[in-house]
Amino acid sequence: MYNLGTILTPTNLILFMAILTRLSGLLSSAPFFSTYPIPAQVKVWFAAAVAFVLFPMVKAASGFVIPTAVPELTLILIKEFLIGFAIGYCANVILVGVEMGANMFSTQMGLSVSSALDPLSGSASPVLTQSFVLLAGMIFLCVNGHHLLFSALYHSFISLPVGFTFDFSPQMVEQIIVISSQIFSVGMELIIPIFAILFMTDVLLGFTSKMMPQLNIFMVSLPLKLYLGMLLSLMFVRAISEHIEVITERILSQVMAVF
Repeated sequence: MYNLGTILTPTNLILFMAILTRLSGLLSSAPFFSTYPIPAQVKVWFAAAVAFVLFPMVKAASGFVIPTAVPELTLILIKEFLIGFAIGYCANVILVGVEMGANMFSTQMGLSVSSALDPLSGSASPVLTQSFVLLAGMIFLCVNGHHLLFSALYHSFISLPVGFTFDFSPQMVEQIIVISSQIFSVGMELIIPIFAILFMTDVLLGFTSKMMPQLNIFMVSLPLKLYLGMLLSLMFVRAISEHIEVITERILSQVMAVF
């Protein structure tokens, strides 16, 4: 039988603290965990439970050397938090890209003035944008994105073990930058068909205003673009959902390859 003296050793406690810190970095930036209003107490206990599960596997796969001073321990914990934060940040490119694309779409529709408080980000955003972000979050869960996220976290303990070693190679940094740079492309991939149709509508309304100057084109364009935008949203919602699924699997596979 095990006793507390063999379990609660300084090495085990510091290793558990390092695992918990990397998990905390992940939960503070990962999609769904950072974008939805989950209570902080729930996140803390969830991180502790996952760290408890990962502890024996990480301990068996790493030759962790206990630090001898508080500054060394502080550097290790900062390193662990940054690694977890980097994993979550790369995966969060999905929801940030969807939000950016939906904001462009909403602005083109004329909904920029109809912003409401977004409970996910804490800022004001159009209601249509919030619906697209919620859709992307549900798709993220449906494709088991959270499973791949925690799988990437587990493999990161093998590629970037706990301790003083900090093997952030130039290739890894380059891949993280490449993943982060996909935010704009993700947003444009989703809304470019709708955005193009609404842009052509603006061009046609501009020609109409030139041909009939006596017509108040603003009174015609505002409801027209609203109705057309909502109709296009309903028409393309299935295609957008399928493309969000493809983007989610692509980016998560890239995150798995990096870490």
